[in-house]
Amino acid sequence: MASFATLIPLLTITLLSFSCSSQFILPIEKDPLTNLFTTSLNIGTPKHNFNLVIDLGGPILWYDCNKNYNSSTYIPLPCNSNLCSNDAGCISCNGHFKPGCTNNTCGANIINSLVYGIFSGNTGNDVLFISNTKISNILSGCTDSDGFTNNFPLENLPKYSKGILGLARTKLSLPKQLSLSSNKLPNKFALCLPSSKLGRLFIGGVPQKSTFFSKYELTTIPLIINPFSTAPIFTQGEASYEYFIDVKSIKVGGETLNFKSSILSIDNKGNGGTKISTLKNFTVLHSSIYNPLVKAFVKKASDNKIKQVASVAPFEACFDLNTIYRTNTGFAVPTIDLVFDRGMDWKIFGDNSMVLVNKNVACLGFVDGGKEPQTAVVIGGHQLEDNLLEFDLVSSKLVFSSSLLLRDARCSDFKN
Repeated sequence: MASFATLIPLLTITLLSFSCSSQFILPIEKDPLTNLFTTSLNIGTPKHNFNLVIDLGGPILWYDCNKNYNSSTYIPLPCNSNLCSNDAGCISCNGHFKPGCTNNTCGANIINSLVYGIFSGNTGNDVLFISNTKISNILSGCTDSDGFTNNFPLENLPKYSKGILGLARTKLSLPKQLSLSSNKLPNKFALCLPSSKLGRLFIGGVPQKSTFFSKYELTTIPLIINPFSTAPIFTQGEASYEYFIDVKSIKVGGETLNFKSSILSIDNKGNGGTKISTLKNFTVLHSSIYNPLVKAFVKKASDNKIKQVASVAPFEACFDLNTIYRTNTGFAVPTIDLVFDRGMDWKIFGDNSMVLVNKNVACLGFVDGGKEPQTAVVIGGHQLEDNLLEFDLVSSKLVFSSSLLLRDARCSDFKN
């Protein structure tokens, strides 16, 4: 099966060297109930603090501008503005005018992929504050959750979250807007998702003078583009703005899995391929990949005298914790490798492959996506924890570290 993805021929291992001279740093927390990753932003005048879910595939920053929110610096984007795509039409309102209720306003598609829902909202211009810096002229979407039954736009978000910070490859993503603003940041960002305590979102790239990350050898691979959108709503013929990488094969314990490898390529309908997601808690695999992966993992674990026990939903392969010893990279279990061109790989060690489900049982943290998912592999948040990932949209490449635990560190150890 041929791949129709746009591929930039770049695949190297490099020592850490970042060109950005400045950046904004936001804290990242992991919500213990939903396992989603959140950050906070101060928006508007007066400042309103919003807890926002981080969505790698989200096209915009959007927040809830219900009756508790107002801002004297909010300026609705007119329908006839050249910045208005008109994808969501023109919005008017008969109520008390405020953010989320204005006339002749460019509509915003408010996307919450956790409910696979698209909601109506307004596009507006307001100030936000990052690292005590006031930033003007940032476009975002807002929607009034009071106008929906049970605050539906916020469904499945953590209890205190009031919107989503989208980081997708779009004109209105926050990193892109900051790269075009007076701040002149590089069009790149980096994530270090925490397994506990705080992680970091680096807008503009990882700090050039960071001594914390300078000791890591990083792998650089291309970001590829699926020519067919994978979003809940899209224009016909629109390419995906999510982040895909070109995995060629998968290994368990050093041995390549036996499955039809063409499923890892993006076909002429946009099906297949591998993408990275912060909204999926665990990596989701096409059944034809999942089944041999579980079989191989269980066999390798058994060879190491790790005892299998009853499954714990949604996981299939679970093990007696008393038969697994620990290393500096977590549970001593078979390593899972995502393999790229020229043998380069992303190693997934026990801390990222296993999930502690109770005090006696740990399970392989991958789930079955069925026989007909649009994307063959969706790398989820658990597998990303305590890994450094930089998304460079200037050269369309991903720079990643594999587990920081290899050097006895975690994302929460980083100090500004």
